Amino acid sequence: MDIYLKLFEVLFPVFFVVGIGYFLGKKNPKIDITFITNFAANVGTPAMIIYALNPVNISLDIFINYFWYYLLAIVGFIVVGVIILFLLKTKDIVRELPPLAMPNTGNMGLPICFFAYGSQGLGVSAAISALIILCHFTLGVFLADRKFSLNVIIKSPPFYAIIISILLLYYDLELPGFVENTTFLLMYATIFLILMSLGIALTRLKVFSINKAIFSSIGRVIVGPIIGYLLIIYFNLEGFAAGVLLIQCSMPSAVLNYLVASIYSPKKIVDSVASTIVVSTLMSFITIPIVVFIALKYFN
Repeated sequence: MDIYLKLFEVLFPVFFVVGIGYFLGKKNPKIDITFITNFAANVGTPAMIIYALNPVNISLDIFINYFWYYLLAIVGFIVVGVIILFLLKTKDIVRELPPLAMPNTGNMGLPICFFAYGSQGLGVSAAISALIILCHFTLGVFLADRKFSLNVIIKSPPFYAIIISILLLYYDLELPGFVENTTFLLMYATIFLILMSLGIALTRLKVFSINKAIFSSIGRVIVGPIIGYLLIIYFNLEGFAAGVLLIQCSMPSAVLNYLVASIYSPKKIVDSVASTIVVSTLMSFITIPIVVFIALKYFN
């Protein structure tokens, strides 16, 4: 019975706040979330990375190990994504690949791992989220635009937060008290705002090809955790960090995939990406509780 209570305690806050955003988005379709996206990108996410990736929460060795483990997972996501899109006879596989390859490890994955495993879970999940952030501004832009640009990542505040965090881990430097307290407050504010913005986004993104979106979403929220589990078995991983890896592999497509596509890709591709994000997120409300239950039961 305790594990079911824990599961409820982990997931209810996340789904509840997403629900608040969905309600607000339905009640006021013109609600402006520009402030939320700008705050999260330029202030909140960097603060969250610096707070989560400090020596109190994670060691450099664990950071490096799970950075590479999840990189292997992304390779698996890409292979599965290419196969699914090929079977669906997708004309532009390259541009439609990002939502299958890059999950929502930040908006949803990070708070779920934090509630499931505490500060240590936060550290490992932030290491994985750091990798996904780098992928969005490198691989994501490359796939959407068919060319690579360093300017995007150079102008990204989270990139510098990742560098600062790696230096802190390398030299085993703890954050000064005032920095820790400040980033702690910003992290909690960011988690609330990005979860609420996810709910609002679900009211705005439309599904254009339901069958294609369903098959793509299966690749993301069902095959994804299977890839994570295979990595856990192959590398003989255990404990909370393995649970975090499994949970992060089960996340739906990240909304940031839509934002990148809307800048660099044709409208038809943007519509397809949006469809996958909506359907995979809705499917994840069923699949995530199952994966988190397995993680709490077997990787604790």
